Amino acid sequence: MKKEKIQAPKGVSEYVPPQSREFEWVRDGLIAPARLAGYALMELPVFEDTQLFTRGVGESTDVVSKEMYTFEDRGGRSITLRPEGTAGVMRAVIEHNLDRGQLPIKVWYSGAFFRAERPQAGRYRQFYQVGIEAIGIDDPAIDAEVIAIADAGFKSLGLKRYRLEITSLGDSASRAAHRIDLDKFIATLDLDEATSARAKINPLRLFDDKREEMKKLMAKAPLLVDYLSEESRAQFAQVQEHLKRLGISFVLNPHMVRGLDYYTGTTFEFIHEDLGAQSGIGGGGRYDGLMEQLGGQGLSGIGFGLGVDRALLAAQAEGVVPRDSFTSELFIIPLGEKAKSEALVLASKLRSGGHVVEIAFGERALKGAMKAADKSGSKYVIVLGDSELASGSVELKEMSSGVSKSVTISALHEAL
Repeated sequence: MKKEKIQAPKGVSEYVPPQSREFEWVRDGLIAPARLAGYALMELPVFEDTQLFTRGVGESTDVVSKEMYTFEDRGGRSITLRPEGTAGVMRAVIEHNLDRGQLPIKVWYSGAFFRAERPQAGRYRQFYQVGIEAIGIDDPAIDAEVIAIADAGFKSLGLKRYRLEITSLGDSASRAAHRIDLDKFIATLDLDEATSARAKINPLRLFDDKREEMKKLMAKAPLLVDYLSEESRAQFAQVQEHLKRLGISFVLNPHMVRGLDYYTGTTFEFIHEDLGAQSGIGGGGRYDGLMEQLGGQGLSGIGFGLGVDRALLAAQAEGVVPRDSFTSELFIIPLGEKAKSEALVLASKLRSGGHVVEIAFGERALKGAMKAADKSGSKYVIVLGDSELASGSVELKEMSSGVSKSVTISALHEAL
């Protein structure tokens, strides 16, 4: 009896060749600007103590209340697959005393994250992000740098049809003044029990409600940007001035609150016009009280998370994925066992010189091997048989044009 095939769980994003090469290109492109700005890799576990997210992300958020994958391990501990990256970074900074050293702490990370959402295009239960965090300095200039790094990542992919939206969620004094009037406004609304309970924990969450009826109810709600303290207003003005000096266009969005409770001050999101309902391709902001909330000292930080899955969809929508960058440079077709052994040695030498080289394995006939070379997308192909080994030269064929030229085996490195 034939056994049933096992399939991936519903709603995960997984990438197999050749699309995995496009995924890798997007991920590396988003990471590159952070590396150039001196950010160092932080590699973190994909599961954490559940308290990290309930305390750090916020119990009123959809992420914590509806979307986390939480389970009890064999030791009876409550464990959660990470739904976002910042809380884990902050936990690691505190645990490893990085906040006691040179500031700011500047790190980047990438990997899989998990949310129990309704799967649709660009919205997955397992998704991939690239993120950075700059912790320990409260300076409008570093806010601008963090936004600029994200913008540079998208620009490096060739994306054009996106916009940057920014706002300020103010300091504690700003939010306290705003909450008084916001609570009064919400008290006039006819809310269901769950929404009312969420509003009592954090009324800002109602601005993030995706239901059309809630959007209409909140359209006339008092906006936090109108309650900014003089200090918060001045800092936000400086961030805008820095962005203008950097040539980064932006749109003010006073209704933005983002989906996580820890955001304060500068907050931002990148929106791509070709992605429909799931148009957010990345975002982030400042978080002034998160470290204290997680048991550390009172250091501020700012960071972002960029969606690799959605950035790939955006690149495909704009037609900017460079197909030819994913091909190997040389495909070697050995004829016979001796040639196969020599091909292994030759490929090893060329790879050590930085060339991408493939070999036709198995006992294929020349015609079949040439078809394999064509399907591989390799730029060049050579046939390596007894005569080529005896003469020390091969015919280097360019696959796109069909043009061949004689090259000595020892000179292949330079010819490629």
